[in-house]
Amino acid sequence: MTAFRFLLVVIFLAISGYTIVVVGDHGMGLLAVFFDDMAKLGWPGQFNLDFMCMLALSALWVGWRHQFSAAGLALATLAFFGGALFLSVYLFVESVRVGGDTRALLLGRERSAA
Repeated sequence: MTAFRFLLVVIFLAISGYTIVVVGDHGMGLLAVFFDDMAKLGWPGQFNLDFMCMLALSALWVGWRHQFSAAGLALATLAFFGGALFLSVYLFVESVRVGGDTRALLLGRERSAA
């Protein structure tokens, strides 16, 4: 679990640093660029569509893990729009909360106890 948590910290720092540079150089116009690339039906758009599907799966898992409660739906929304930046923090915090229990991390406490 220590190596996994280390990876999560590396991911968070790398994406945070990269995002700061991109926002400084290009501003906050992510969505326009993201969907414009998809509309062009080229490789950047294909990657964006694939990535958006991964974001949707991540959000679905986070919502499911919290049994689609109000908090779970809020976290799912953050997962969709926050991507790996959110997920790295979420998984780090949850891994600590469940004491490193992988089953509880993946399923949530309620489902892992069954």
